Amino acid sequence: MAPRANWKGFLRLSLVTCPVALYPATSESEKISFNQLNRATGHRIKYLKVDSDTGDEVPNEDIVKGYKVDTDTFIEVTKEELENVALESTRTIEIDEFVDKTEIDPRYLIRPYYLRPDGKVGHDAFAVIRETIREMNKVAIGRVVLTNREHIIALEPLDKGLMGTLLRYPYEVRDPKEYFDEIDDVKVTKDMLDLARHIVEQKAGSFEPDKFEDQYETALVDLINQKRAGKPITPKERPRGENVVDLMDALRKSVGGAAAETRAGPKKGTKNPRKAAAGQKEMLMPIAGKKPAKEAAAKKPATGARRKSA
Repeated sequence: MAPRANWKGFLRLSLVTCPVALYPATSESEKISFNQLNRATGHRIKYLKVDSDTGDEVPNEDIVKGYKVDTDTFIEVTKEELENVALESTRTIEIDEFVDKTEIDPRYLIRPYYLRPDGKVGHDAFAVIRETIREMNKVAIGRVVLTNREHIIALEPLDKGLMGTLLRYPYEVRDPKEYFDEIDDVKVTKDMLDLARHIVEQKAGSFEPDKFEDQYETALVDLINQKRAGKPITPKERPRGENVVDLMDALRKSVGGAAAETRAGPKKGTKNPRKAAAGQKEMLMPIAGKKPAKEAAAKKPATGARRKSA
């Protein structure tokens, strides 16, 4: 069962239109998350919306959006007024143009979505649009309104559907000159490039996301398991960076190290990750007599969750 759609409307190429639904292509819900607790009681922290002057709590129905003009002046904008900003892209993704994918600067990419027909009608029109984009080997550029803001969206075929990637506007991308102008102009010798190229060739591989492991997530699971088991937590020694005195010597040593890694096989940390959703939750040890691991994983650890006086 696919998750709930973030947006529903129509996809249109000239006079060809079909109903579509937009779904998030990524998820971070399986990552470990923490609640904020009162150190003294172990109770969760609750946030209240209060009036900045009176300190009184304000119910949600009395809260409106406001644009700050100066320190004490705001222009109130209601939900109805925002909904009345009648952009066609609120309900329709109109394909405006087609571009080569190589022309899209990676800095403009925000996040991916899946686009598919909504309901039992419109599959023929959707297929025509999808296969036209595929046949032309182009990316379709359109506009869509999400969370009350209009976004540029780039559409490209993916399997039987379309992948839509939200794009930033130019004013959202910072000028690299602000950061790169102070970098020294260094003359890199051919010998250095040859050594560095040799390291790259030894480490060359294919992009296989399945072999990546979120080592920080794994370390968090291990930490929680240890605390639930009542084991002492000993901090690990942090790796220390070493100053490079002789760059050529460092490159030569790196070549030797890369060759040794190739002979020894992949590192321990690059093994296949444990299965995403259920796997990471099952890693958490169940508490005897309590709920199963899948349910208990969402609860706070039994040991160390509440700090008591000695």
